[in-house]
Amino acid sequence: MSTNTTDAASVLPDAQSPAPVPDTEGPVTLIESRSSWQALNLSEIWRYRELLFFFAWRDVKIKYKQTVLGVTWTVLQPVATMVVMTVLFGRLVGLEGQTGGIPYPVFVFAGLLPWNLFAECLGGASNSVVNSGHIITKIYFPRLLVPIAAVGANLVNFAISLTVLFGLMLYYRLMPGPEVLLLPILLGLLVMASLSVGILLSAVNVAYRDVRHMLPFVVQMGMFLTPVIYPVTIIPEQYRWLLALNPMAGIVSGFRYCLLGQPVDWGMLLVSVLTIVTAFMASVYIFRRIESRFADII
Repeated sequence: MSTNTTDAASVLPDAQSPAPVPDTEGPVTLIESRSSWQALNLSEIWRYRELLFFFAWRDVKIKYKQTVLGVTWTVLQPVATMVVMTVLFGRLVGLEGQTGGIPYPVFVFAGLLPWNLFAECLGGASNSVVNSGHIITKIYFPRLLVPIAAVGANLVNFAISLTVLFGLMLYYRLMPGPEVLLLPILLGLLVMASLSVGILLSAVNVAYRDVRHMLPFVVQMGMFLTPVIYPVTIIPEQYRWLLALNPMAGIVSGFRYCLLGQPVDWGMLLVSVLTIVTAFMASVYIFRRIESRFADII
């Protein structure tokens, strides 16, 4: 009697055949927790620059999606605010004659320009991480890209509003002086101020959703505590040091200096710079410390 020996592997169904061993050779990305302070890591952000541009462009499209007027709202909102402020504070309150010879509509619009960018950046950046939770829980990328992209998206609105301001200045026959060359520096400082608060709020908002309810109230109060609709000169000298505690006060005054040639308190501006740089470093530090828990909380 002959015995037929058959290899057991040859009779196994295809579904039960041993799976091939995956090739483990190749680049491996190791994600480690950060135990100490790390800088902004610009090299990593630069490597993901295309994703940063994608996030920013996505935020621009979402903002005006399914709207009739589209980007026209970027012009209508500050212009309408300027008209209301001109009637209420310029004529009724009497601030029209205290702007150093600058027409009050131009004076107000030059203050609204940096403040609106700051307020819009806070609103977008504070909710950016929560709104991107479906991406954060699936793939790895520098989480700082999300609030940075939210701030960058609002620069489009700023550019449009700046064009409107130049048109308004042309109407009143006002021309910027050589001080306008400092405008990019002030804009960079304003972006850093927006990032310093926006990055912090985006991290806090992941765990405490009260931020979205608190922020509109804080922004509204902040505008009246910042010399947006009134000149710094109406505040008594002995109390102006309190105004210097608000970093946006120095930025708004700096914008008016660059665009309208109005005098600026350099001491207050210096305090604003130091405050913004310190707040930016602290915000990045806090964000880096807790970003590893975003996926679990969201």
